[in-house]
Amino acid sequence: MTIRTRLTLWYAAIMFVSLLAMSALTYHEFAPDPVPHNAPADEGDEGDLREMLHILFWCGVPPALLALAGGWWLMRRALTPVAALTAAAEKIHEGNLNQQLPRSGNGDELDRLTEVFNAMTARLAGSFRRIREFTLHASHELKTPLTILHGEIETALHEEPLTAGQSEKLAGQLDEIQRLTKIVDGLTLLTKADAGQIALNLETFSLAEIVQDALADAQILAKPANLAVRLLACEEIQLRGDKHRLRQLLLNLADNAVKYNQPGGRIDFSLRRAGPDAELVLTNTGKTIPAEVLPRVCDRFFRGDASHHSSVEGCGLGLSIAQWIVSAHNGVLRIASADDQTTVTVRLPGMAGKSTT
Repeated sequence: MTIRTRLTLWYAAIMFVSLLAMSALTYHEFAPDPVPHNAPADEGDEGDLREMLHILFWCGVPPALLALAGGWWLMRRALTPVAALTAAAEKIHEGNLNQQLPRSGNGDELDRLTEVFNAMTARLAGSFRRIREFTLHASHELKTPLTILHGEIETALHEEPLTAGQSEKLAGQLDEIQRLTKIVDGLTLLTKADAGQIALNLETFSLAEIVQDALADAQILAKPANLAVRLLACEEIQLRGDKHRLRQLLLNLADNAVKYNQPGGRIDFSLRRAGPDAELVLTNTGKTIPAEVLPRVCDRFFRGDASHHSSVEGCGLGLSIAQWIVSAHNGVLRIASADDQTTVTVRLPGMAGKSTT
């Protein structure tokens, strides 16, 4: 129930009680004195009583209704700025924290509340900006030592005479460095994307070709786990977007479908038209993701459910990057999971759609 409705009901109750009280007091003041039990009834007194009740009804009820309507109108007028402020605040998110809510400028409580809210969002925008700057600078500083370590270990593996144990140890270190490098690269990409520093290289191309390439990559990735990779449908669809980023999107989705599948399982690709849009569906036979976890699977570094256990390699950034790529192309990414089957649906605007940066 809204505040406006609640206040209107309270106001109506007060008016009703006031009308009853006024009627009772008026009746007590002007009602004829009671007559003895054996005395004959006075028709004049009864007429006066009916006239008094008639006056009470016609002089009390209309003003009460008018007062009720006027009160409802005043409450609606008073609460309209609250509704406008709520609608404007609902549109605020981490991407537009610098956007100020409109102020009335009359200095009342709502104007003061708007000022406080704008100051709060400005502080939040500053905090997000400092976090992005720190992440970007830290990622940049980490790249150089990781590149040096990678080169030194790779050189040692190929040039120095090593025992089998030493080679295995260095190979393990090289794998960890590559994993750290992938995390740093992912963080750098997402941080730049948050800051709007990545521009899409727009071109028109066949999405079916990208899907075919992703299918071939998935077959290679799935071979060690004995997974069947199938292409159920692949309609020819022309798309305008960043070809490189969409390849990256499909590779991330295919990599996840392989990692979180079951031995001997299946991965299905399909590309179809959905009105003016392109709809890509990727299904895998991994364990069911709990419903309470599904809304968070695209969060950065989130690996909290049973299907994201620590034995699976990865850093938890693949779906976050996929989500950004889809959003950058004005698309929608949906994930559903039930009965040991997880389905990722990507819907991208066709030639009529426009990509953004």
